Amino acid sequence: MSGLVLNIDYTADQHFSLKLDCELPTRGITAVYGPSGSGKSTLLDCIAGLRAGEPGSVVKLGSTVWQGPNHLVPAWNREVGYVFQDARLFPHLNVLGNLRYALTRSQQRDTISLDQVITSLELNELLQHTTETLSAGQKQRVAIARALLSSPALLLLDEPLANLDHAASQQCLRGLQKLSKALQLPMLYVSHDIEEVAQLADYLLLLEKGRLVEQGSLLELCSRLDTRLSREERAAAIITASVKQHDIDFDLTELEVEGHSLFVNRLTHSLGQQRRVRIPARDISICRSRHSDTSILNILPVTIDEMEHSDGARILLRLSLGSQYLLARITRKSAMELELQVGDKVFAQIKSVALLIETSDAA
Repeated sequence: MSGLVLNIDYTADQHFSLKLDCELPTRGITAVYGPSGSGKSTLLDCIAGLRAGEPGSVVKLGSTVWQGPNHLVPAWNREVGYVFQDARLFPHLNVLGNLRYALTRSQQRDTISLDQVITSLELNELLQHTTETLSAGQKQRVAIARALLSSPALLLLDEPLANLDHAASQQCLRGLQKLSKALQLPMLYVSHDIEEVAQLADYLLLLEKGRLVEQGSLLELCSRLDTRLSREERAAAIITASVKQHDIDFDLTELEVEGHSLFVNRLTHSLGQQRRVRIPARDISICRSRHSDTSILNILPVTIDEMEHSDGARILLRLSLGSQYLLARITRKSAMELELQVGDKVFAQIKSVALLIETSDAA
């Protein structure tokens, strides 16, 4: 079966058009990322059938064609679940009523069970609540559950965490990760928050002004110098590491990455478990020799793989650590004084490490 084929030509007005020709995987979570006005929501609307591309546009999931030459399936006949920024729950039904309504609309009743979605999204205590008594985070979890219970072939999420606080966002993210893995359901997740994307996505679609500028593996794109991501202030590389041991005395956990140690606040995970780690480029400094008189705990030997050419105050370095990569943003003056060159073996001093949520966190 092929992936999600998108050949969309959509014009909203003289100020904006979406032109896209790509194929996306139908496994895992694909994040659609870009600034406001880049066409992220418009893309989801075209896939869902809420907007129709120009004649000749194609929207195809596997062997199912939702739009093609002389063919247009209306939104209500597409097997798509859609979660918006606002939950859009039925106010005359309680939480359980909203979920049961979705079951009546489901075309395939064996994809996911009511109990499964209630447990995964932690809704047990909310079932008899009316929707107006729910918090914003609770409403979004119910909206996600309702979309899933319609047994869609594809789940679309348009910035579902935009109006939530950190704790509510993390709760929703845990549920989505767990359900994505359990159901093998492809999801397209729209966001303009790269830290949110980094926690959730497997694959990344970068949009700008209605055009596709890059697509590929999240881990690969986050470690390159030639993408829009590297130009952002919050540029960061994502690496994978395994739990090596726990230090109870100092309340730390030692992770192993490419044969080297990385210390983080103590985890509860079993030894050997894989973790995804986000390391901001602005939180890495470079030194020629390994310092012992420093409070920085994480110092890794790396090789300069690539250097950005810039006349600005700062430049970006791509650092190889075995088969993985880090990014470091340093001043151009520092690079000149250290006489840094591609191929140099140096040390990366890491000021902060951000552990990203894994599916096992929700287990």
